[in-house]
Amino acid sequence: MTRKGLPDLSALAVPGARIAVRATPRARRNALEPGNPIRIHVTDPPEDGRANAAVRAILARALGVAPTRLTLLRGAAARDKLFQLDGLPGNGPPLRR
Repeated sequence: MTRKGLPDLSALAVPGARIAVRATPRARRNALEPGNPIRIHVTDPPEDGRANAAVRAILARALGVAPTRLTLLRGAAARDKLFQLDGLPGNGPPLRR
């Protein structure tokens, strides 16, 4: 386990990859269980997109990517979700020094 107790899913972090997730909102604790689909438990309620944002953040942390690189393709109002990893790492705007 790495990344604050989360499994290392960096092998799945391929641009264009589609990642199936089964979300459980209002859980006792935030957790991620690898598998197909990946099971993610979040403490946030499914109101105003809070649970979706928490699921995205946990998945991004386990993948080792920024949450903005994950696009929710399907399942905004359902437990079964499909995310797509967008873009290439390092293709953002140049850093100013």
